[in-house]
Amino acid sequence: MKTLYLIVPCYNEEDVLYEAASRLLAKLENLINDKIVSKDSRVLFVNDGSKDKTWEIISQLHSENKLFSGISLSHNNGQQNALFAGVLTAKAYADITISLDADLQDDINVIDRMLEEYLKGNDIVYGTKAPIKNEKLHRKFLAESFYKFVKYIGVNMIPHHSSCRLMSSRAIEALSEYGEVNLFLPALVQLLGFNSSIVHYEQNERFAGKTKYSIKKLFSLATEAITSFSMKPLHMISSLGILFLLIFAGIAIYDIVIAAAGAFDGWLLVLASIWAVGGLILLSVGVMGEYVGKTYFEVKQRPRYFISETLVDPKTN
Repeated sequence: MKTLYLIVPCYNEEDVLYEAASRLLAKLENLINDKIVSKDSRVLFVNDGSKDKTWEIISQLHSENKLFSGISLSHNNGQQNALFAGVLTAKAYADITISLDADLQDDINVIDRMLEEYLKGNDIVYGTKAPIKNEKLHRKFLAESFYKFVKYIGVNMIPHHSSCRLMSSRAIEALSEYGEVNLFLPALVQLLGFNSSIVHYEQNERFAGKTKYSIKKLFSLATEAITSFSMKPLHMISSLGILFLLIFAGIAIYDIVIAAAGAFDGWLLVLASIWAVGGLILLSVGVMGEYVGKTYFEVKQRPRYFISETLVDPKTN
């Protein structure tokens, strides 16, 4: 039987962690009792530098039941790095990993369907979620706009897939070969090229607490996805620059003709042109700065994270 590790990144999740642990434990025990996965399977919590009692709760859970394991990162590194740390830690023990959010919005019954897809020969199974019924309209609009834009610029990723994902040990081994600091796993995993499938599930309301992804963080993650996997924004700026040059060439010819007729009075047009060109230049510099900044971080090759504490016991009592 295969060993399964459930990877659960946590950041300030003390309000929901006991309930999440209870549900995940029940699911894992059922899988073990039904002889679907090995008795050495575990729930691996990844504490992403939480400032509340998240790590204390994880430590307590581990001391009470060895099916719970945990690692604690030395400081907050973001969800993508926490997930990466979790799967790389599990690589030494597990044949399969499935990553889930701690807030219980991911339907844990999707685990069974993912394992079925794995047994069909898929090394990667992507979980895609339906929108929450009461989700705020502006968040829904931003999400849909993001997926349409990344598709337009050629980023290969599955719509409505975030962190719920099954990976085999050989897929994780391949993923570990990527050395970039700027991680966006939903798109990076697709570059591996192994057999994959998709399962759909309904997204639940958050059990407790508040979402850690503000609009600012979502925008930052979207920027990461776009600038890490596509050069098209740079090409779009070049095309826009050429278009503006053509427009202003036309305006200049028009002004010359009007001036020759003695009726030129276009100071507002000139002022608007200055603002337009200035805005285009600043936009271009900003986008190019994103790419230069990423190069700066990649060249330094700093470690993605440090694990300060580890509670991993792969053997049952």
